[in-house]
Amino acid sequence: MKRRVHLFVSGRVQGVFFRAHTRELARSLGLSGYVRNLPDGRVEIVAEGEEEALRELVAFAQRGPPLARVTGVEERWEPTTGEFPGFSIRG
Repeated sequence: MKRRVHLFVSGRVQGVFFRAHTRELARSLGLSGYVRNLPDGRVEIVAEGEEEALRELVAFAQRGPPLARVTGVEERWEPTTGEFPGFSIRG
């Protein structure tokens, strides 16, 4: 079943290749959506796809890449929109 998850990741998550790792993983899982840095220091991830793949992405967000230090993940499950052609990094 297709679902959508919206994540806000806190901690040392900017400047540690978090977005690049997220994009690679999301693409390998066949997900669509985006990842971006927020002005408050968090990373936002919006992804759509199969629920099992989304749960893998959530698990990654909870630990992050090797240089990151994740202190919290706000997780929201939402209806899908089908608006994303692929998975990208936004500014």
